[in-house]
Amino acid sequence: MSVTAAQGFVAAGVASGLKASGALDLALVQNLGPRRSAAAVFTSNRCTANPIIWSRQAILDGSIEAIVLNSGGANCYTGAFGFQTTHQTAEQVAARLGISSGDVLVCSTGLIGTGDQSFRDRLLAGVDVAAPALTSDGGPDAARAIMTTDSHPKQASVTSPSGWVIGGMAKGAGMLAPGLATMLVVITTDADVSSPELDSALRAATRVTFDRLDSDGCMSTNDQVTLMASGASGIVPDPAEFAAAVESICADLAEQLQGDAEGASHDITIETIRAASEDDAVDVGRAVSRSNLFKAAVFGNDPNWGRVLAAVGTTQAEFDPFDIDVTINGVRVCSAGQPDQPSDAVDLSPRAVHVLIDLKVGAATATILTNDLTHDYVHENSAYAT
Repeated sequence: MSVTAAQGFVAAGVASGLKASGALDLALVQNLGPRRSAAAVFTSNRCTANPIIWSRQAILDGSIEAIVLNSGGANCYTGAFGFQTTHQTAEQVAARLGISSGDVLVCSTGLIGTGDQSFRDRLLAGVDVAAPALTSDGGPDAARAIMTTDSHPKQASVTSPSGWVIGGMAKGAGMLAPGLATMLVVITTDADVSSPELDSALRAATRVTFDRLDSDGCMSTNDQVTLMASGASGIVPDPAEFAAAVESICADLAEQLQGDAEGASHDITIETIRAASEDDAVDVGRAVSRSNLFKAAVFGNDPNWGRVLAAVGTTQAEFDPFDIDVTINGVRVCSAGQPDQPSDAVDLSPRAVHVLIDLKVGAATATILTNDLTHDYVHENSAYAT
């Protein structure tokens, strides 16, 4: 149940000194083939980190043999020195593995604006330690090495009835919002799949999973989701089955990210139904997910449905403002824009909160994942850099 669950992949997680705690902070994953096809999706933030700039170019030919990821520093807004660091990191991996630097993806996560000579030296030294430590059992250590404010590693796997496997790891606990929901994800499969097929499946999956995780409305500069195929199983999967499996593992990892969001005490699922279009349903759900008033109310176990309607009203979605139903944890608190069941009938003591918004104008639906707004979230992010 890790990034090495699929045949043809080895990984390692090592401590290179990037984290003051001495914890694992550098992960390396290698695709041993025989296929080395890959696809990736990146943050849509226009302010991007050096590893994103590098990886966008490296992935263009659809062939990737390794990916190196570090926590303890985002290497974002570190100037030409930072991009040179990314380039040298890829070259170091290539030299140690006997591959081309153009077939190496680089990912970094941590504080923006960090990346001095010490950072570079430790990063390159970490590669030297990680390369000989690569093993098929290295997935769990790799998942730990990419953690920042995460409280635990996120891993998942899916096994097809046909015999091929998908495995993956993810990190992220803050700055979770599209595009991509600071989030790094590596997914591997031993199915025999081409790069265009990987790209199609990955984009379809992220659109309805990671792109709909909106914990705090803050978009990262470093987000990247990578899917690599080794073909080691020798099995060419049914395209529909493969796409469904990719979506399944992405959904699993997205829910794990939601469950470990910084300071959260509630995981909120916002489901919008009977919208005129899927875009409308997404817009409505996202508006509610970004309402600090509603999120603070949930933190206080207050099912304040008026704040839901106030957020819905900020969108351009098609609806009748006086014909909307809102149901919270199974209790319809608003019917046709008027009070229905009493708010004290809603139990918000469980961590899971489900908000159902019925627009009554069409057949489209969409679900957004978010969290409540807590004292702990504010405290953690007020002291993150200090």
